[in-house]
Amino acid sequence: MNHLSAIIITSIVLLTIMYVIRKMETQRWQNKLSSVRELQEKLAEVEIKRHELLLDGLSDALLLVGRDGGICYANDAAKKLFVDRVLIGLAPQEVFPDSRFIDAISKSETKNTPIITRIILPQQLSPLGSRENRGANAWLLDVAPLPKEAYPHAKTRILLRDLTIEYQSEQVRKDFVANASHELRTPLAIIQGYLENLLEDGALTDKNMAGRFLSIMSKHTDRVSRIVEDMLVISRLESGEAASLSIEPFSFLSCAQDVVERLEHLTHSQQATVTIDIDEHLQISGDRFYWTQVLFNLVENALKQNPRPGLHVVVKGHFVGHEIHLSVSDDGIGIPSSHLPFIFKRFYRVDQNHTNSAIKGTGLGLSIVKRAVEAHGGEISVTSTPGKETRFLIVLPSLSETKDSSSTSVTDAS
Repeated sequence: MNHLSAIIITSIVLLTIMYVIRKMETQRWQNKLSSVRELQEKLAEVEIKRHELLLDGLSDALLLVGRDGGICYANDAAKKLFVDRVLIGLAPQEVFPDSRFIDAISKSETKNTPIITRIILPQQLSPLGSRENRGANAWLLDVAPLPKEAYPHAKTRILLRDLTIEYQSEQVRKDFVANASHELRTPLAIIQGYLENLLEDGALTDKNMAGRFLSIMSKHTDRVSRIVEDMLVISRLESGEAASLSIEPFSFLSCAQDVVERLEHLTHSQQATVTIDIDEHLQISGDRFYWTQVLFNLVENALKQNPRPGLHVVVKGHFVGHEIHLSVSDDGIGIPSSHLPFIFKRFYRVDQNHTNSAIKGTGLGLSIVKRAVEAHGGEISVTSTPGKETRFLIVLPSLSETKDSSSTSVTDAS
């Protein structure tokens, strides 16, 4: 009996030991599995973070629509674009104000196909909301469905790219071509008409008539040449050439004096005066050709817009702190306030001062001025008090220390 009890006790002890060993082994494997799961979760988190970092590096706004219909992810660009909105949880209908966005998203989800479209919006419907100040704005909408096996929590990817700059540049080019064609067509038609008259029987034998016709044709030929020249200047300023200006220091006083000499005939014929008030030692680091264009256009514009005798034009240039201030002002009839926001646009004119017989300017002068100034890192503005003063002010960063300088005045009077 004692022998049997010993066997039973031994068996129980062995079974207990085996159970404990099995329990410990099971626990050990469970711990290993738990560690593997934790490692997998950490790796998944790292992978997600890595993907988010990549997506946050995109310059385009990226949104993911969850399978419940609400937005479940937005990258940094999307958060910046919709800065005043909490996007997560919102339906696309609550984010995009224009129905064309929703139609494209619905079509992509229904047909399970990518949709890429360009959408032009009025200012009030821009995704930028109240921050939009560019007028009509353009956006590229790229929508694509996501495979469920790869993205169990998201069903649609929405990419939004701002194309406004490209769209507005395209519109400017179209307007430029249309306006240039119109501006060239008028003088060419006049030249052609007078040429046909000259070729008629007997027209060339009438010296007075022939001389008058040729004089008119010459004026309009000059106008065509000036339009073409101004168009080439605009083209150079708006192309890569503007980035490779011939930058050299030059005397702004000397440049102004050259411009006044070139316009001396027009100044004399209009009985106007042009006064130069520029620091003797004022030097500008820039392309003298374009600065000559700037001054010539501003002074000529003042003279042509005010053909009455007695006009006084003042060209100034001075250091103001760490800036250089250049200005051209006149005491003519001025520019109505309604025209001021548009005068730097190409082919825009304040036509009220032209007679029907006058040969108008090209309408490109002030546009050339603005682009030339901006190409040199400056800014230009205009103020006008009709009947008192119209003033174009150019502000440039000073590229050298302010020097002790004296002011000189030169007056050209007829």
